[in-house]
Amino acid sequence: MLRQAISRLEQADALDGASDKIQAAVTTVVRPRRLRDLLHGTWLGHPLHPVLVQVPVGAFMSAAVLDLLPERLVPGTQKAATALIAAGTAGVAPAAIAGWVDWSDLTKDRRRVGLVHAVTNAIAVGLYAGSLVARLRGRQQQGKVLAFAGLSVAGAGAYLGGHLSYAQGAGISHAATEVSRLPEEWTEVSSLASLPEGKPAVRRAGEVPVLLYRQGDRVTALIERCSHEAGPLGEGDVVGSGSDACVVCPWHGSTFRLADGLVVHGPAANDQPVLPVRVREGSVEVRRP
Repeated sequence: MLRQAISRLEQADALDGASDKIQAAVTTVVRPRRLRDLLHGTWLGHPLHPVLVQVPVGAFMSAAVLDLLPERLVPGTQKAATALIAAGTAGVAPAAIAGWVDWSDLTKDRRRVGLVHAVTNAIAVGLYAGSLVARLRGRQQQGKVLAFAGLSVAGAGAYLGGHLSYAQGAGISHAATEVSRLPEEWTEVSSLASLPEGKPAVRRAGEVPVLLYRQGDRVTALIERCSHEAGPLGEGDVVGSGSDACVVCPWHGSTFRLADGLVVHGPAANDQPVLPVRVREGSVEVRRP
């Protein structure tokens, strides 16, 4: 029944009206490219949101453990739990902001799940905020009840977040799965002479499209499908030149350095996989790393 409910949620186009308006608002508010790159985690090499989430999650879980300990047997647990809930509540804002920016670049089906994920977490934070107020007013029992209610709701939100990432592929590298499909042995993909100088070219290693970039006798090879949403990098524009040349994904604008696959601009947060390359007797060969 739970899986059926999630499936219906993915198809709930009634959420699209609100989703589209929120997406437009997030895009308008968080417009500077450097800020979006910061919040996507482009500089980190993987999404920032899951990292920031550890602060409130860790604080709330620790507070729950302390709330279960009798104060008469372990003095100081109530004050410590209150401090942890305050820290967790404060840590929600940066995690939520990064999450909304990631969410704004998702497809409609994933935005539907992400929207409910966000609303569920907002309810959980509201319960924790109420718990904090109750504790500060000396109503410890009420504070505990609200905190455990918040933890339960947050658990539901975490389930939706896990589904979003692991079942729907939000935030994962869509290029990484292509690596496992490459031949393990060295495989010829092109002649060196047929590759244009300083421009990317698409060739195939088995069934996997590979993006080759030649500088003199040196050739680098990247998975051609963008790590963000598997867009065709071979159809993207090239900016810069030489070792600083980058390819821009035509779908969402993620930018990768051709020399080493480094992600320069998001929404991608993962580098583009680089493949081993060798040139033998005028032939360019690649293999699985």
